[in-house]
Amino acid sequence: MRKDQSAQLASLKKSVAPYEKTDRTRSIKQLINTLLPLVVLWSSAYFSLSVSYWLTLLFAIPAAGFVIRTFIIFHDCCHGSFFKSRRANDIVGTITGILTLVPYRQWKHSHSIHHATSSNLDKRGIGDIWIMTVNEYTEASSWKRLYYRIYRNPIVMFGIGPIAVFLLQYRFNAKGAKRKERMNTYLTNVSLVVLYGVLIWAIGWPAFLLVQLPIVFVSGFLGIWLFYVQHQFEDSYFENEDEWSYVKAAVEGSSYYKLPKLLQWITGNIGFHHVHHLSPKVPNYNLEQVHNSTPPLQKATTITIGTSLKAIHFRLWDEENKGFVSFKEMKARLRNPKRVAEVLTVNKPTLQGD
Repeated sequence: MRKDQSAQLASLKKSVAPYEKTDRTRSIKQLINTLLPLVVLWSSAYFSLSVSYWLTLLFAIPAAGFVIRTFIIFHDCCHGSFFKSRRANDIVGTITGILTLVPYRQWKHSHSIHHATSSNLDKRGIGDIWIMTVNEYTEASSWKRLYYRIYRNPIVMFGIGPIAVFLLQYRFNAKGAKRKERMNTYLTNVSLVVLYGVLIWAIGWPAFLLVQLPIVFVSGFLGIWLFYVQHQFEDSYFENEDEWSYVKAAVEGSSYYKLPKLLQWITGNIGFHHVHHLSPKVPNYNLEQVHNSTPPLQKATTITIGTSLKAIHFRLWDEENKGFVSFKEMKARLRNPKRVAEVLTVNKPTLQGD
């Protein structure tokens, strides 16, 4: 890291440091006001099956919101920011991971890599959503382009994605995973079999599926959406290793997703994503305070529910113009070989270094 970046980071870190301390009382209260409503809403969804399935869905949707809130607690535990005790973070993180279908140590590992490499074009691939650059897409084979287009299709990413990721991908360990990580994944899977088995024994598999599937789908969809729009938005930041800056990746490469207060509470302040990326040790309940008390952080790109919808059309990162382009725009470029040649010529050093 260059000296100017180090100085900038040190200055911001000094401003943020007072908010990095955990508050055990607030953490316990958050556990209660998250898990208790989740249990109540899940039970209400089940008992409402005898009345109307529409009523069941009416309970399932807010239940999914509390699954997201549970995931934020899990997320803080992964960063060691929910409790001061590492053991407490590991225990609560594992339990909340089971409730959200995510193995604690597996996700903790990949997410730490995400934080260390976010917005770095030379270090993509772990803990993030696949992004190709214009140059990479131009040089890719027809099959790879097709695969990428399918992957980036909103129906696939937000429709099939929640099922593929939370029900299938997280059930398996990554290649080369260490023993603790592997064992934690096994523990999560066995715990899910036991928990789901007891519920199915108690209420029957049809009722269980009618309640649990919409909760899993909606919470998974919202989780992927939040992660997607907080790193892929207009005026985002991506650079190659030699130009990459940790501070810029946090403040410019992570958005401030300004949500209505109720949704901000349900999502555990994760909309202050720029603050979180600057200092992952800040508990979720302190993120807003950091944003409000640190002027440089208030310069982060602000998106709303309305403006965030534009991100659906963001497909490729244009290194030349420092922005996202759609497949439609890319198609127009590919029809103009001269334009493609210009792009490749301008970015030739970057391609050689990839």
